[in-house]
Amino acid sequence: MILRMDRLLIDLPKSNNPDANAAAAVQELLGGKYGEMSTLMNYTFQSFNMRGRNQLRPFYDLIANIAAEEYGHIELVSYTINLILTGAAKRDTDPTKEPLNPLKDARNSYHWIAGGMTALPVDSQGAPWNGSYVNNTGNLKQDLLFNFNLECGARLNKIRAYESTSNNTARAMIGYLLVRGGVHIVAYAKALEKLTGVDVGKLLPIPDISNKKFPEAKAHEDKGVHLKLYQFSPEDYKQAGQVWNGKHPEDGQELVFQHLPKDFGAPVPDLEPEPQLQAPLDPDTMKDILKKMK
Repeated sequence: MILRMDRLLIDLPKSNNPDANAAAAVQELLGGKYGEMSTLMNYTFQSFNMRGRNQLRPFYDLIANIAAEEYGHIELVSYTINLILTGAAKRDTDPTKEPLNPLKDARNSYHWIAGGMTALPVDSQGAPWNGSYVNNTGNLKQDLLFNFNLECGARLNKIRAYESTSNNTARAMIGYLLVRGGVHIVAYAKALEKLTGVDVGKLLPIPDISNKKFPEAKAHEDKGVHLKLYQFSPEDYKQAGQVWNGKHPEDGQELVFQHLPKDFGAPVPDLEPEPQLQAPLDPDTMKDILKKMK
């Protein structure tokens, strides 16, 4: 079971530059092969399907905790896309004035034609996410190797998306996910080290650029966010700490396994209407609906 809270992992700033093409680039981080939907579904199915999990409990708990966090990651990327799209077209309820004309040359027309200026389960080109991206072999070593590769590929794509736009909302989200994705990379490296004795951490970082090069990521690392793996359950999945321990391979600081702090997260943005899309309903209709509901 998943416990859901009406909070975002971080406070997302309002977009300083609505940009449909920047939103298209960020879509790759949601529905691309190395996007957050792929990390979510890989770890979710691996945890659901792990046979002999009582013998492999620390590794099961590790994957289960990371899978739970990935729900928050797809939510964060989705809200980022929504905020970047907000106001990207002319706001006008008169369809004859071509209020959507400014978007006609944007890369991903699904955003406004099919999605109503919202995030979709697609990549940067509009191709749908699909289940072939899920790797669940039943062999723990193979799956952990795949997860390590998946997180490294996701990091590469995040860096390229960051370098594609100066949008403040996109960069705030990417900076945070570079740090949290880095935690997952190290977690899977630690798990492989426990299983095999091979020091996978010597490969890091992949690609060869420190998170501290990105101001939005450095701000989180300065607070020690890169050292913490969270227990996403009041009582369960507590043996992940048997894997997540020791020193961080990049800066040598001590790793910490803990519950989420009580004040964790930030309010969810209230997305503004886009009247040129005929949504939401007009004010008089809304008043009538609310009156009937009462």
